[in-house]
Amino acid sequence: MLPTSVVTLHDLSLEWPDGTVALDSVDGSFGSGRTGLVGRNGAGKSTLLKLIAGELHPTSGRIDVVGEVGYLPQTLPLRRDATIAELLGIDQVMTALSAIESGAVDQRHFDTIGDDWDIEARADEALDQIGFSAADLDRRVAEVSGGETMLIAITGLRIHRTPITLLDEPTNNLDRPTRATLSAFVDEWPGTLIVVSHDRELLERMDQTAELFGGELDTVGGPYSVWEARRAQEQAAAVQAARTAQQSLTVEKRQRVEAETKLARRARTAKKTQRDGGIPKIAAGKRANNAQVSAGAMRSTLDDKVRVAQATLDEADGRVRDEEHIRLELPDPNVPRGRRIAELVDADDRMIVIQGPERVALIGANGTGKSTLLKHLLSGSDPVPGRAHGRLATELVGYLPQRLDVLDDDASAMENVAAAAPDTPPGTIRNHLARLMLRGDSVDRPVRRLSGGERFRVSLARLLFAEPPAQLLILDEPSNNLDIASVDRLAEALDAYRGALLVVSHDTTFLEKLRPDTIIELTKAGRMRERDGFSDSNSG
Repeated sequence: MLPTSVVTLHDLSLEWPDGTVALDSVDGSFGSGRTGLVGRNGAGKSTLLKLIAGELHPTSGRIDVVGEVGYLPQTLPLRRDATIAELLGIDQVMTALSAIESGAVDQRHFDTIGDDWDIEARADEALDQIGFSAADLDRRVAEVSGGETMLIAITGLRIHRTPITLLDEPTNNLDRPTRATLSAFVDEWPGTLIVVSHDRELLERMDQTAELFGGELDTVGGPYSVWEARRAQEQAAAVQAARTAQQSLTVEKRQRVEAETKLARRARTAKKTQRDGGIPKIAAGKRANNAQVSAGAMRSTLDDKVRVAQATLDEADGRVRDEEHIRLELPDPNVPRGRRIAELVDADDRMIVIQGPERVALIGANGTGKSTLLKHLLSGSDPVPGRAHGRLATELVGYLPQRLDVLDDDASAMENVAAAAPDTPPGTIRNHLARLMLRGDSVDRPVRRLSGGERFRVSLARLLFAEPPAQLLILDEPSNNLDIASVDRLAEALDAYRGALLVVSHDTTFLEKLRPDTIIELTKAGRMRERDGFSDSNSG
């Protein structure tokens, strides 16, 4: 039995200004407790969360929400100079408290504080659980890692204690210990929690699982594995039903053809009998009329059976899902094995050389400076004492950052890819995007209107199909915005890539599929250690 509904969708539709339909007549509900919201990339999961949070407004239909909503977006809209207090969402209350402590008596300060007179103590207690304290409230976001930023933002939602909380891909950029901390938070989360995620371990902690598919929201009691088992069972039944329906249609069509053959044979026999004078003309005419009526009735009955069989097949086929995933055929950058590609240097001046089509996995806990190392490698700036840095030995480099901020938001997917591959014909670009499941209107509308997964695929196409092909691909958390099946397809494509790879990821399952030649762990002291595998590291 599913819990009482606290968020209810009534015939909910959203259409973008260019006429593209994002959601179409969705009905459904979310109950109290923890719900994992799953679905393909582009199904509208993030859009649905924005609608529930009030950041978007439906074109038609309505949403009934019982209680205030807290919301963590998939991509945090951060300023690098923002403070941790701002990230927590308590900066205005802290400012009002400081003003009152300084003697201010303006009523607006009291209104801002409300019941949050103990906000600093609550913040200190909550921050302590993630390795920070109230003393860090004035620190800048630029001083913490992407994973730490995400966990601080989640901590802010815990401090605010809203009845309903929405989390969109909360494990993005989190290392293994930090994911364990988040999991503990989820286990004890009060009120209603709705989580969009591709993280199987997190989805296994849910009380129920809701899938957004084909404009419908279908909810089952239990975690992801329960939903997955039910979907597999339903699909097996649907495939069998479609196979049976196809066999029935084949039988009905064959019987229709056989009946037509019999009728034609009877007609020829009747004409021959009449021509040979076997029966009087009046009797022959009457018999012919009766035969025509009988043949017409038989044809009508058989045609009805064929139509019913075809309708049954169409309905059965409609229940069989088209499990389409991204398909990539990458260009060959022709990297000789002896070609020096890049050098990575740690705080102790120890150097690791990336050479030829080598695959390097860079791992490490949040805050060790992995993304900073990548940015330094790309910029060629002077090294910072005590930090790892690097040098490139090739200009043919493709880079995919965590925040996917390499795209022109006002340009279309076609235009973004064409900017990186100006000599590639538009038809070829469309084919590339189609293999990444970007087709039709989605390739021509501004990328700001695309989902996180769709934006990722545009960024990936821009990177992979650039001219000339990159000899080194640098990927920072590339599995963040992909559904589970697409992560597997991306790993398969990269496994076949013939250039050098430098991949930062906390997803060890993904990294293992890449079969890296070298695993480098970066420590908080700025040192690099080569690992034989992932099991001996707590980084990811």
